[in-house]
Amino acid sequence: MKELLRKFETKRPEIVFEWKDTETEAEGWVVINSLRGGAAGGGTRMRSGLDKHEVESLAKTMEIKFTVSGPPIGGAKSGINFDPNDPRKAGVLHRWYSVVMPLLKYYYGTGGDMNVDEIHEVIPHTEDVGIWHPQEGVFTGHYKPTEPQKVNRIGQLRQGVVKVIEDEYYTPSLAKKYTVADMCTGYGVAQAVKHYYELWGGKLIGKRVVVQGWGNVGAAAGFYLSQQGVKIVGILTREGGLINQKGYSHNEICELVLNRQGNRLISDDLLSFEMVNHKIWDLEFEIFIPAASSRLVTKDQVDRMIASKVEVFSCGANVPFADPEIFFGPTGLYADENFSVIPDFIANCGMARVFAHFMEAEVPMDDKSIFNDISNTISKGLEKTKKVNPSKTKIAQTSFEIALKQLV
Repeated sequence: MKELLRKFETKRPEIVFEWKDTETEAEGWVVINSLRGGAAGGGTRMRSGLDKHEVESLAKTMEIKFTVSGPPIGGAKSGINFDPNDPRKAGVLHRWYSVVMPLLKYYYGTGGDMNVDEIHEVIPHTEDVGIWHPQEGVFTGHYKPTEPQKVNRIGQLRQGVVKVIEDEYYTPSLAKKYTVADMCTGYGVAQAVKHYYELWGGKLIGKRVVVQGWGNVGAAAGFYLSQQGVKIVGILTREGGLINQKGYSHNEICELVLNRQGNRLISDDLLSFEMVNHKIWDLEFEIFIPAASSRLVTKDQVDRMIASKVEVFSCGANVPFADPEIFFGPTGLYADENFSVIPDFIANCGMARVFAHFMEAEVPMDDKSIFNDISNTISKGLEKTKKVNPSKTKIAQTSFEIALKQLV
């Protein structure tokens, strides 16, 4: 695995597009690791301090993700180094999508990512610059459709991703209109935990979980795990957190999901980040959901979770461990050798799978079919891993090896 990983990590990306904004200090990159299958896909993220190396890492992560989610295309990523809270954000995004429009038209597909919303930002801005759908380039480059096929499938993409969830099983409230895009990634992260216990053994009901991050991924994962009888005992976010060793009720978790302001956890009982970060790693819990930014989980935190007898990580965040390496550094390897680590490219492939699902011919558009497709895809990915490695450790390394053999 390490030699395959070294070859994949050190291979230069096929295309690197660099941009400097004319009106602000913003700078951005599209990194296309390869045009495997004639196209590449990966979302758009924005944060202060982002650099080309981070975008390249994420592009390579996407390429591995597509070996599970499909379609069999190359990995890519867009990244903009700019403060997402700056009031000039909309102008920056519009100018960005204007200059990358030719890529999006013919061989690159994008979507939402950190601090860039799929429905309220990506789709409106790309439509404004003449793109039918942010995934148009993937469909054009990979599937090479006839004009009627393109109209049909892009119609499915346009309707399906922004579809308001109507089945009460998949939403914390029908009164508040959540879309497939809002909930699908967190759903996959929760389903990865469910399938882990089905495949490797153990009872899910009554397990305790700590969630790091309460944005779309963390909050949705928390909702779906709570729905399955798991007790959330701690939530840690940038602005603070909550701790309850007895676990929050499902109604309380629904309230915390519904009351979010953007990605912010809102509660009258909110504790300071310093207090929660000091205590949360020593709680008694079996499941950890890293769903905040990349590269946050430290060796000290891993050691404390070993002492807490944690069983499984389901990685909602890409590359959650605080290592400089693109995929596996010493902290990630250490965790994988002590816990069951479900890697990000399996656990958080929900959005990529939704895109792939809607690119297929005349698929069902109901909530159950969409979400079951995500669950089945993750289950198949984990089944492949278990056939090669029935052990409860080195799951992530085995999964990477299976994926890399398809790419290197």
